[in-house]
Amino acid sequence: MSPSRPTKTSWFSDSDRHVDRSTVGTEALVELRDVSLRFLSYYDKQYSLKRAAIDLMLRRASPAPTSEFWALKGVDLTINKGERLGIVGSNGAGKSTLLRLLARIYPPTSGRVTIRGTVAPLIEMGAGFNPELSGTENIRLNGAMLGYTRKQMDAKSDGIFEFTGLREFADLPLKYYSSGMYTRLAFAIATEIDPEILLIDESLGAGDAAFVDKAKARILGLFDRSNVVVLVSHDMQALREMCTRGIRMKHGQLIDDGPIDEVIDRYLAETTAVSA
Repeated sequence: MSPSRPTKTSWFSDSDRHVDRSTVGTEALVELRDVSLRFLSYYDKQYSLKRAAIDLMLRRASPAPTSEFWALKGVDLTINKGERLGIVGSNGAGKSTLLRLLARIYPPTSGRVTIRGTVAPLIEMGAGFNPELSGTENIRLNGAMLGYTRKQMDAKSDGIFEFTGLREFADLPLKYYSSGMYTRLAFAIATEIDPEILLIDESLGAGDAAFVDKAKARILGLFDRSNVVVLVSHDMQALREMCTRGIRMKHGQLIDDGPIDEVIDRYLAETTAVSA
């Protein structure tokens, strides 16, 4: 499994920013049918691609997995155009894993995933960056990964550098950027597009403190421009304000689905009962 490097950041909205439920359509932009995802652990942690190729040529048996872990199990989910979906659950419940599967970072082990539309995953900022390339070149590279042409990304570059305040570093290789500069550029690229499906993990970082307010405003603007929003957060108030529908994950399974307030209330009631 890939290790995560979360930086806790909660996103808030004004209480009057509820999405009008009457605008929610019946067009399904996301469909999961009996989707499961398995991770394997191997005895030999040093098992290399070279050894795997040699074993294949010599028809030798590969090391057997020591264990398997089902991060998602039999998930059925449909998200229609206009829905703002909040995902709740305890740590290790499968929330972020589900988000990464929707972002096509993980392919399902079994089942069917259908995504209709462009996806903007605000999950791990800068995952596709090349540190040897300049800021401008990484804008083009990330745009290509998102399906945009060089010309389209060049047209967006001015807005990205204006927002981040990194214009003077546009031609500097990314390996010389500070961590804050790196994150700000990644965030700006990811939020410059107008996605049909927006995926947000609260663990994303937005750089230094002075940048946080600008980042929050940009996120809320992106909310308004997206056909579907899926948000993972431990901030129940933010979920109540920003989402219309909620689902709850537990041990990799989807165990509750309904209006966001009802899902949160049931989750908190069970959590309180367990801790009492």
